[in-house]
Amino acid sequence: MKTFHIFLTIIALLTATFTACNDGIDDISPVDAGPDESAPTVDISYPAEGAQIMVTEAVTSITIKFEVEDDIEIGEIKVTLDGTEIATYNTFKDYRRFVGSLLYEELSNGEHTLVVSAEDTEGKTSSATVHFMKVPPYEAKYDGEVFYMAFNGDYMELISQTDATIVGEPGFSANGISGKAYAGATDSYITFPMDDLKGNTFSAAFWYKPNAEPNRAGLLSVSPEGEDRTKGLRFFREGSATEQRFKLNLGTGDGEVWNDGGVVDVTANQWVHLAFSISETECIIYINGEATLTALMADVIDWTGTTNISIGSGAPNFAYWDHKSDLSLFDELRIFNKALSQEEVQTVMADEGQPVTYEAKYDGETFYMPFDGNYKELISETEAAMVGTPDFAGLAKLGSDAYAGATDAYITFPSAGLTGDAFSAAMWYKANPDPDRAGIISISPEGEDRTKGLRFFREGSATEQRFKLNLGTGDAEVWNDGGVITLPAEEWVHLAFTVSATECIIYINGVETLASETGAAIDWTGTDAISIGSGRPTLPIGIINRI
Repeated sequence: MKTFHIFLTIIALLTATFTACNDGIDDISPVDAGPDESAPTVDISYPAEGAQIMVTEAVTSITIKFEVEDDIEIGEIKVTLDGTEIATYNTFKDYRRFVGSLLYEELSNGEHTLVVSAEDTEGKTSSATVHFMKVPPYEAKYDGEVFYMAFNGDYMELISQTDATIVGEPGFSANGISGKAYAGATDSYITFPMDDLKGNTFSAAFWYKPNAEPNRAGLLSVSPEGEDRTKGLRFFREGSATEQRFKLNLGTGDGEVWNDGGVVDVTANQWVHLAFSISETECIIYINGEATLTALMADVIDWTGTTNISIGSGAPNFAYWDHKSDLSLFDELRIFNKALSQEEVQTVMADEGQPVTYEAKYDGETFYMPFDGNYKELISETEAAMVGTPDFAGLAKLGSDAYAGATDAYITFPSAGLTGDAFSAAMWYKANPDPDRAGIISISPEGEDRTKGLRFFREGSATEQRFKLNLGTGDAEVWNDGGVITLPAEEWVHLAFTVSATECIIYINGVETLASETGAAIDWTGTDAISIGSGRPTLPIGIINRI
């Protein structure tokens, strides 16, 4: 009876407590969710646009990651790969947000198109699309090549197919030599095991775009713990905001070797090719394929106590003298188990980089931008200015890359020297109809003034897009409503327009779609720049290749 009495007392206390806790609190009542005003938002986090998946197996698995949100309620989500539906979701614990992780086990080599589409309960739809590739494993291209990092969105060493270790938060730049590039960040770098890379001879070569802030940094370091420079190697830079000197320090066991290399003009804001070659008797530093300085070796490199190569910093073991993280860009890093000759350095450089000069191939050609990993106009050798964060797509029509548009992003280039009574442009283009209208090329004055300059753009729907041209002749404007492409085609189309003092014509895949009379030459008054990938800033979104 005593136990029973205690139990009743506890129940009584709990009842009293519950009553006290609810005292003064209103009952829960439903709240109207409000009107359904917008379609779902869809974001694909993996794979990324232009990603290249490289594994040994001919068929592999991939985990597709995405997120869908809606202001009221998600109705259905569909995932398609290359036009085939691979998953459907219509039951959700959280009816406004869904985070998806889908394992697909039959990914084969080649180009792929992933689409995640979502529909809310009111019938509003939206989708996101990603183009990516699965490519065969990389095989060494050069004699003695034992290490290759392309930095195309990951830190994988492609010969061993091993990921580097990330320290801090390094990133990627879209404006690399070939696709993306490693972008240094404060207190950040990557490391990779040296077990299979050590030898009496050693060379490294890579592309580099210097950021002189900070004014000294480590680039590559294979160093033992402590301030011990009698072992391993250290490749680094020192200088100012206007010039940087690239140096190499080697340990031979009983001593150290210094090579003070050569200087790069930082103000040029250009990619340079850096390489060093170490034999049993000498070490040489090359800048843009030219030998800058040779230092004699008293003995071969002593690798005792070294375990990893640090890329993008002297840290952790060569951070003294402020040889810390480098905020510059790195691309196409290769390591060799031999001493490269100058001819071999120049061969690697020529294979990877843009030609030093581009000669116009066609009569009247004044502008050529291939978008092969950068926004350089090759005739003038001038970089376009970026607005926002445009990107590159690895699935180009020609070459290695294509311009990939992004929200609130485009590039601009001075129009001086490009404008005249006659004007033509041609490009390869793969349309993304979301949004359903966008500017492609615009040379326009400030304000809504269409009596000056030109505007080439598209308008339409998810199933078709019409390409139009608007010209200003000073006192009036001229319209050419061009032609239509059907979507989703997932195919490249060739777009071109020609403008003379008497007519303008739009071509699609080399076929004339419409000609309009102009009545006069284009009036370029008040225009100073060409916008590519948008009508902004004075008037996005497709993929443009080779304009």
